[in-house]
Amino acid sequence: MPTYASQQFALEWRSLLDEFPSDTLDTVQRIAETHRTEMARFFYAHMLDNPTSSPFLTHDQVKTRLAASMERWILTVFSARSAEEIDAVIDLQKQVGEIHARIEVPVSLVLRGARQLKVSLALFIEQSSLSAEQSLACSRLSARLIDLAMELMSLAYSQSHDRNSRAEEAYRLFSVSHNLGAEKERQRGALLDWENQLMFALATGQGHDSLPLIATSEFGLWFRHKASHAFQGSPESTSILSYIEAIDAQLRDMTYLADQATTLGLLRKVREQTKSIKFLLDSLFEQANDLEAGRDALTRLLNRKFLPVVMSKEVLYSRQSGHTFAVLLLDVDYFKQINDNHGHDVGDQVLQHLAGLLTSNTRGGDYAFRHGGEEFLVLLVDINPTKAMQVAENLRHRIAAEPAKLSNQQSLNVTVSIGVAVHDGHPDYQRLLRRADEALYLAKSQGRNRCVLKES
Repeated sequence: MPTYASQQFALEWRSLLDEFPSDTLDTVQRIAETHRTEMARFFYAHMLDNPTSSPFLTHDQVKTRLAASMERWILTVFSARSAEEIDAVIDLQKQVGEIHARIEVPVSLVLRGARQLKVSLALFIEQSSLSAEQSLACSRLSARLIDLAMELMSLAYSQSHDRNSRAEEAYRLFSVSHNLGAEKERQRGALLDWENQLMFALATGQGHDSLPLIATSEFGLWFRHKASHAFQGSPESTSILSYIEAIDAQLRDMTYLADQATTLGLLRKVREQTKSIKFLLDSLFEQANDLEAGRDALTRLLNRKFLPVVMSKEVLYSRQSGHTFAVLLLDVDYFKQINDNHGHDVGDQVLQHLAGLLTSNTRGGDYAFRHGGEEFLVLLVDINPTKAMQVAENLRHRIAAEPAKLSNQQSLNVTVSIGVAVHDGHPDYQRLLRRADEALYLAKSQGRNRCVLKES
């Protein structure tokens, strides 16, 4: 159902078109249609020259996808006449604005693009065989249509950005407090495990080039991908991240140091820095209060309302670090039959069983969501396609091999189908989710109880 704002914009769009004679509308549409390829090329030539656009645009993207999308946008904006077409053009502006908010394209960059479109279209109007009066009318109409489209787009951007900001703050608070006591002990244990691995590697004479780095340890993944976001802005979090970088830099330096005394000196320094991390970690947990909001009531996994925040954060991290991440979309096979044959209580127990397996078989830096119904989503950080498929297959085998224990002392064999997609650098995470969904559909259509990787 159209919103009140959409209805008002539709009236304004119709009113704008009614101000101009039909021949002016036809002329602007014809010029836009004739020169849409050149306008799109002009638009992206200026955008690519702007350093601000570099995180969002690449030459390959322009050639393969964005230029064609811009041409369709031009045709849609300048050809809408009927009520249905005007509704469609309004929906398009809203979609574009929401995408811009999702991938955090600056509004100033969007407005700069609109200005370039006005310039290019004005040039083509001037070059047409029109009278001065016709040329002025066409220029006024085209500029006002672009302005109205930008106003619509900006409104959708603002509303979506506000929703994302509220969700991000709620997630940040939730991340701080999620299962606080257990998480504290788990991460202290993970830090100790890394220390022991390091000592063992040195004691057994393993090559310095194979020393375990703290950044890629269970603790390091958890802190970089979860805790640093939860405790964002705190001096303790900043210090821990600095210690992690310093420790790994020193471990890499050991590769080039043949002098034993120097190596031992660096090792003592690493141990002191690790002690400092433990102290700072305790301080962070002491500052956090327990907060239950944001957890799925049945499975205790992350609520899907936090998925946009987590996905946006991982896209940004991937852009800054060059590391990739993956999404696994899991669906319980024949779940309707489980509910029909055994009842919804058994179905709920199956979902709780799977949630427990996902939690115990993913790393500290990974995320597990109840995605809805019998569907789960796992986000795997710092991973490539080969390893993502290995994780997916391991999960699938583990789930198939471990029957769900029911409250009536019986057990039930369960299998899942898994769609896998790896982030390819595109700033809009919805494309990644769509690929995972397509992969899941293929897994189910090919017989279920299997994993399928959907390439970009």
